[in-house]
Formats: sequence, C-alpha cells, structure tokens
Amino acid sequence: MALAEITDDNFEAEVIQATGPVVVDLWAEWCGSCKQMMPAFEQLAGELDGKAKLVKFNADENPMTPGRFGVRGLPTLLIFENGKLLSMKTGAMTKTKLAEWIKETAPSVA
Repeated sequence: MALAEITDDNFEAEVIQATGPVVVDLWAEWCGSCKQMMPAFEQLAGELDGKAKLVKFNADENPMTPGRFGVRGLPTLLIFENGKLLSMKTGAMTKTKLAEWIKETAPSVA
C-alpha cells in the first residue's frame, strides 16, 4: 500500500483537520532507521485501513512542521486524533510495538 506523503503545505488539512486517528511518520532520506522501519509502517497502514490513517512526512523537505512539534530526532512518530497531538515517540519500532502503541494511544483503533 502506498502511503500518503504529507508536506508542510497540506499538514493542516490532512492531519489536523482529519477525523479519527492519524499516525505521522517523520523520516528523512539519510536516516537508516527510518528506511528500516518503513516496510512495517506500510504493512500496518494496510492492516489499520479504515481505523487509522498512516502517513509519511519527509522532515528534510518540510522543516516547518517538525519545528512546530519540537522534533529532535528521526524517525519520530506522532499520533493525532481529531486535531490533537496525543503522543510522540522518537526511534524505530517493530511492527508489533508500533501497533501496540497506536492501540494504547488511540483506543478507537482497537
């Protein structure tokens, strides 16, 4: 499943104004951990389709949003629900850990 690529320009419309949970993966081309985690993130996007929206965000090409949320490292994952930031984690996670974190943070996904 191809994930939607979010930018500074459409972040407000695609994430903040979205209804339901949105998980944002902030990554960069040079980030090995980001690339390593991407297949698990893409698989999870397919499994959670209809329950949560999972999107990619290239932090190098779009510096405004990471600055807005105080992102200090990559990969960083953000979970929003109905426009509110619920949780933020930095560092790669396995698919299982990622799924657990999403379900704990946004109970509507479970």
